[in-house]
Amino acid sequence: MARVLILGGGLAGLAAAAALGEAGHQVDILEARPFLGGRATSYDLPGGETVDNCQHILLRCCVNLLDFYERLGVSNDIEFHREFFFLEPGGRLSTLKAGMLPAPLHFTGSFAALKFLSFGDKVAVARALLAIRSERKRRKDLDGITMLDWLQEKRQTPQAIERFWRPVLVSAVNEDLDRMAAVHGFQVFWLGFLASADSYEMGIPAVPLGDLYTSEAWQRYPNIGLHLRTPVEQFLASSDGINGVIAGSVPWQADCYISALPFERLALLVPEVQPLVARWEHSPITGIHFWFDRPVTRLPHGALLDRTIQWFFNKQDGKYIQLVVSASRSLLEKSKGDVLEIAVRELAEFLPAVRDAKLLHAHVVKEVRATFSARPGMEAERPGPLTNHPNLFLAGDWTHSGWPATMEGAVRSGYIAAEAVCKALGQPQQFLLPDIA
Repeated sequence: MARVLILGGGLAGLAAAAALGEAGHQVDILEARPFLGGRATSYDLPGGETVDNCQHILLRCCVNLLDFYERLGVSNDIEFHREFFFLEPGGRLSTLKAGMLPAPLHFTGSFAALKFLSFGDKVAVARALLAIRSERKRRKDLDGITMLDWLQEKRQTPQAIERFWRPVLVSAVNEDLDRMAAVHGFQVFWLGFLASADSYEMGIPAVPLGDLYTSEAWQRYPNIGLHLRTPVEQFLASSDGINGVIAGSVPWQADCYISALPFERLALLVPEVQPLVARWEHSPITGIHFWFDRPVTRLPHGALLDRTIQWFFNKQDGKYIQLVVSASRSLLEKSKGDVLEIAVRELAEFLPAVRDAKLLHAHVVKEVRATFSARPGMEAERPGPLTNHPNLFLAGDWTHSGWPATMEGAVRSGYIAAEAVCKALGQPQQFLLPDIA
């Protein structure tokens, strides 16, 4: 079997390693940081708390991510929720969940009962959902227009856009509706909400993200080596391909190499990649962690409407709350104090118990380079796994995975790169699972 060197220990690199390791290849993962998981990980604070860099969730339609968790034996650490909670300022609650009808009519009962949309809003949304079902394969311009363009074309009311489409899509794709290619919005709603009656169910890790990729989880793969604090510093290339890399000031050699590095990092190391990513931009995510002296909610999570803060997650007994703001450009220039002031004030509008609780401490995480910006036209620029070097392959949520920059997209890219390695070695295998529809 071949020796494969994987550069980067985020989800894409880890997924490629798990697939190739199970296929019997000798795999080494080089990761610059002292922990695995990339942008989907956790770390310890000085006070002793362990926090995720941001709340990451998945849906049941994320079949490759779930397959990856199965490979590591951690799938039982994901808790699935069948209800989506929406809160208006003032605390009025609406719940979206599947009923007895088959897909795509499974939300009919709870959708009709949503309090935060008017009858006219609901008619507009229903009309657009039917259009997604009929246009998703027929239209050829969905990567050339924004999701907001399409929603306005379908005569969505301002309230339907702000209270229904925006909370779901901005969080799923990490981009604003006026910057998001419509193709991504279509995919989220088709696979997550229309194709299957249970595909919308939301999986939330019951443990810190970093616990999903611990060394114990990798013990089932003795042919996979984990090398932390080992940053890649240089590629050693020739006309025949990649001859090795320098990482951690040490030379490493293998038969094949998978770069699972962020696109901006790879562009510094491999000059021919620079023109490829010259137009690429990032979209940020901000995570805000609150620890209160008493419970402030019994809900497990909720979408917060009409405010800066978009979602909250009940991390522990209603006392530890994590807030998420996707595509959070408006918060990047604000100080930690200003961000916390906004977050506390807004959260109290939805959860009145916050007003009487004492905030013990708080933590803000700004992921400035959380994902690539999924703007119109970017799908054509996302590269596949092959490069100009016959033994160098690409993975990462920014590559062409068939999904936006999500955990599922990252794992898909890792599996696609692993398949390309096996094919190049003359031992083709299939790791990628097809979408549910």
